[in-house]
Amino acid sequence: MSNPWQGAPGLALVPDPVGDDAAAELDRGIGLLREVAAGDRPPTLRLYRPSPTVAFGQRDARLPGFGDAAAAVARHGFAPLVRRAGGRAAAYHRGCLVVDHIEPAPDAVAGTRARFAAFGQFFAGVLADVGLDAHVGEVPGEYCPGEFSVHGRRGGVPVIKLVGTAQRVVAGAWLFSSVIVVEDAAPLRAVLTDAYAALGLPWLPSTAGAAEDLAPGVTVDAVEHALLATYAGVVSLDAPASDTRPSGAPAPASPSASGRS
Repeated sequence: MSNPWQGAPGLALVPDPVGDDAAAELDRGIGLLREVAAGDRPPTLRLYRPSPTVAFGQRDARLPGFGDAAAAVARHGFAPLVRRAGGRAAAYHRGCLVVDHIEPAPDAVAGTRARFAAFGQFFAGVLADVGLDAHVGEVPGEYCPGEFSVHGRRGGVPVIKLVGTAQRVVAGAWLFSSVIVVEDAAPLRAVLTDAYAALGLPWLPSTAGAAEDLAPGVTVDAVEHALLATYAGVVSLDAPASDTRPSGAPAPASPSASGRS
């Protein structure tokens, strides 16, 4: 069995329950990364529905308007955090699905760009499976711009950023983190508008949307199901002994499944 990112043939599936501590949710990914690097945990796939969060980049935190931006984010009911990976401010909430993919590697820096490209195509395929015209590439004016963002098209034109990705590497392992925006984009657009204004960063609010804007009726549950089915087509998934899925989340796709559903 092979996979596009040329990684491990199997992953331990960790579906985190819904929580209410945004900082702990962000830190848990780094904790898992360190465990994998130390050999205390196998290659891991973690999924969770995040608390309302605006994750600022390191460069954002050095801008004169950062304090005002953080205050504006808090007024919207989002937790203002600074992530250790790169990029600019990104917003997410329970209408999103966060995917932390963690693997050991003797040289975690090698292949960084290739992973961005491979996972971009992988997530575009997942969204295509739930009815979107999804492709890899930056939408002009998008928030937290990136060459390997996954966007949705309307009439063949890229209009909405749907997946943002970031990497974190330590000696011995890498973490590839992706945020899929599925439902309820209005609060995300509102908080990003105020945050970017305070930071003095230009962007186009119309680029902040959700999968349901282009495929009405699609849900986080449906995207999670498609994601697990697609993963199961290229790696074996080792489900946890106890079911800690969020209430209403679909059961993991069978590890014996092949191909896309």
